[in-house]
Amino acid sequence: MTAPDLSRLAFLLDTVEREGRHLLGTTGRLFSHRIDGTWVRNLEDEPELAERLDAFVARFGRMQDTLGEKLIPELLRQMQETPGAALDNLNRMEKLGLLESVVDWIEARNLRNRLVHEYMRDPDEFASALNRSRELVPLLSDTYNRINTYARDRLPGKASDWPPLLDTSSI
Repeated sequence: MTAPDLSRLAFLLDTVEREGRHLLGTTGRLFSHRIDGTWVRNLEDEPELAERLDAFVARFGRMQDTLGEKLIPELLRQMQETPGAALDNLNRMEKLGLLESVVDWIEARNLRNRLVHEYMRDPDEFASALNRSRELVPLLSDTYNRINTYARDRLPGKASDWPPLLDTSSI
């Protein structure tokens, strides 16, 4: 029997680690300010903050997309399971203890869509969605760390085959 090809899984773990590292950095820089409706309204005069906001929204969505649409299905394949619908995959991850909460994941997905599609229409509502998104960043980081640890512990390969865990101490 030949060893499974883990190159795609390792590639996706590496991709999510990079996305997560950048998301954590942007989160720390963006949320060093109190974000409320006034802060959102003032973005018109603060292009650097507006760019930081855009980076957060993009990185939050990108990490969630890569985790949910690529990494989780690939992990399931490596576990000799057939990936299903996204909700089924998330439920399986929760059952394995690799995802803290499917409900929070769905909320994060909905927030991501609101941040992108309702961009600053209502400054107070947008600020509220941003602050809740910040609270859900650990969900993404912890899910990556749990999947990475699971793969290290249960799949063949050397520890050097896997990217590092995310340092979540700053969030």
